[in-house]
Amino acid sequence: MSTTLVPMAEAADQIDYASTGFVIICASLVLLMTTPGLALFYGGLTRAKSVLNMMMMSFGAMGVVGIVYVLWGYSMSFGSENLGVIANPFEKFGLANTDGVINPFGYEGYGNIPELAFVGFQLTFAVITVALISGAVADRVKFSTWLVFAPIWVTLAYFPIAHMVWGGGLLSGSDASLSALVFGATDGAANVAPIDFAGGTVVHINAGMAGLVLALVVGTRIGFGKIPMRPHNVPLVMIGAGLLWFGWFGFNAGSELAADETTALVWINTTVATCAAMVGWLLVEKFRDGHATSVGAASGVVAGLVAITPACGSLSPVGSIILGVVAGGLAALAVGLKYRFGYDDSLDVVGVHLVAGLWGTVGAGLLATSGGLFYGGGIDQTVVQILVALATVAISGVVTLVVALALKAVMGWRIPEDVEVSGIDQDEHAESGYELATRGGRVGGPAPAQASRTRDESHDFEGAK
Repeated sequence: MSTTLVPMAEAADQIDYASTGFVIICASLVLLMTTPGLALFYGGLTRAKSVLNMMMMSFGAMGVVGIVYVLWGYSMSFGSENLGVIANPFEKFGLANTDGVINPFGYEGYGNIPELAFVGFQLTFAVITVALISGAVADRVKFSTWLVFAPIWVTLAYFPIAHMVWGGGLLSGSDASLSALVFGATDGAANVAPIDFAGGTVVHINAGMAGLVLALVVGTRIGFGKIPMRPHNVPLVMIGAGLLWFGWFGFNAGSELAADETTALVWINTTVATCAAMVGWLLVEKFRDGHATSVGAASGVVAGLVAITPACGSLSPVGSIILGVVAGGLAALAVGLKYRFGYDDSLDVVGVHLVAGLWGTVGAGLLATSGGLFYGGGIDQTVVQILVALATVAISGVVTLVVALALKAVMGWRIPEDVEVSGIDQDEHAESGYELATRGGRVGGPAPAQASRTRDESHDFEGAK
């Protein structure tokens, strides 16, 4: 995502309108990934009494992050005044000084797009990164605390990491980067540049590590590990996964910022890696549990999309299949770690996003057709990928811990126990996802005599996660 800025007055006649339209469409696809895609996926995975709250966490993330991205997030991430860890947040505050043209390839005459198109595309990445974290703390946190957490976390964790990876900072391929420190630099660029085409570190490792820390700080749900907490609506899960897959083409292919041959390769790699990951997840389920499940298929899809995100522009289609099938298998095995270690990652953000994100980032160093270990490129690229992944884990983990503990002390994270048992939707939002009861009896449900069950018993009867 390296960019070159050209003044609008000099480059207006060079704007590539096809590339501009492509980027705007891709930005819209990534926006669709959060709502309705992720909202449906996460909403279906929760228990029925929490579905609206879960979906509202995605909507809430979009609301607050969209605002702060325009105010200072873009400037912190991609401003020209590089401060190493961040760019100057006031240089482009409120999108001032963004009336120029960006050339994503660094030369004039092809691919020029208005900078505002790039802003819109990047805004959607920040939104979905925050929304992804919410799955780790489903069913049990105050909506108000979540809305305060989102802008603080995105400011202190996402914007700095986005700048460090994509904006020429510490984890980029610049001559002042970690990679240049280890392997040297030539003509202002690191000799071995990290590979993160569309956000393996910035989005998925970042969100996955934040989800793990937040789950540990918030604590487990009542009954975790003792009572079944199954998805309440598997069709919603599968619809959400399908929308995520569809939108992900904007996520990955759109990161080329133009419709060219690399974009075509990215589309193919994204598709086949996701197919392979779904198969890999289902194979683990079949051999381990005896059944290949619908939720497993949907989760395998997301694991494959996560893993191919950093590597999609650097692998061959065959390499993408290998990356994907391993990602699906690893993520399927990793989701069980929460029961072994006792952390309540409600919707498997750690197993899917952190684990698959780590594998995709490191796997890029192994399978990249140029510089990859398995293609005779030596170990340097893999070492750089590991260093960048570990740095992202450390930064995200520390920042999230500080923010989460501060909010725990000031506002508190947990809803009251009785509210958690009876259902967060009614208490936090005064609504219910499924209004089946009327004054005259039940609509589409059991006989009126059966409707006398208490609210708690009704939710237990639903057997929802």
